[in-house]
Amino acid sequence: MKIHTLMLLLACAINLHGQSMIDGTSFLNRTAFKIGYYGDIQFEHGLNLGAEYLWKEKLKVKEKRKRAKTITHQFLINGSIGYATNFSNKTDNGLHTYYGLIWRRTNPKRWQFNLEVNPLGYYRSFLPETFEVKEDKVSKVKLPGRSYYAPSIGVGIGRQRTGKRRSGWYLNLNYTLRTPYNAGVLGGYSIQYGHRFNFKKK
Repeated sequence: MKIHTLMLLLACAINLHGQSMIDGTSFLNRTAFKIGYYGDIQFEHGLNLGAEYLWKEKLKVKEKRKRAKTITHQFLINGSIGYATNFSNKTDNGLHTYYGLIWRRTNPKRWQFNLEVNPLGYYRSFLPETFEVKEDKVSKVKLPGRSYYAPSIGVGIGRQRTGKRRSGWYLNLNYTLRTPYNAGVLGGYSIQYGHRFNFKKK
């Protein structure tokens, strides 16, 4: 499954790069990078890094009495990786990565609303020092923990920076499922707050 996932992601990256070359827009110009806080505020705290690639964009102009207002609708390819831990006892450490699609609406005052679906998700938990017993021998477990398939959905708000198309702040609420968790599924909420930026001037 991991090999198929990596092949799918590689194919998507090649296709996106090829598409950007065809329409004359560079990959970096269509990509925003993001960095921010990730956690549930109460127990887990960590850092999240990611990128968003502009796939499709549609501008809708509404004629008003004073002036025309432009509303932007975007579809973006989303990818992220992060790490969070419980700093008080360090018993709950986790590395996550996910990939999916974002729908974003930006109004004339630069306020943004986001809906996010990430069907490709992976979560790896890391346990503290762990030992196992085999044939009356005690040995230390290397990198103890478990791996989970972890799809997620999210909703959020943000605001675009003045004069910038790919930069701004964001605040998202995400819900993630981890499976298989024991004999079922474990759901959990997390908050992401951070900043998007682009290496281009606009």
